[in-house]
Amino acid sequence: MLALRDLQRKLPICGALLLVAFALGGCSSQLADMTPADAQAHPREPGTYLPVHDLPPDRDQATIPPDQRAKIEAELAAARDRQATAAKDAK
Repeated sequence: MLALRDLQRKLPICGALLLVAFALGGCSSQLADMTPADAQAHPREPGTYLPVHDLPPDRDQATIPPDQRAKIEAELAAARDRQATAAKDAK
């Protein structure tokens, strides 16, 4: 008898929660389609492919020479070592 009364109390609450969940779920799909006024329009062409064969233009600047690159790497390694020892001393 007691379990039947508990079920009779919980059933309307569960039904109301289920209805609210369905109502909010229906609204979310409409909210997802809304965009801000200043947003750019998305192209609606479904069958286009990305341009995989288009290459970027050649660089105007030369790459870093090997001797400068080695100097930069040595400076970075020294900075890393200084930080490691500073962190070890702080503990």
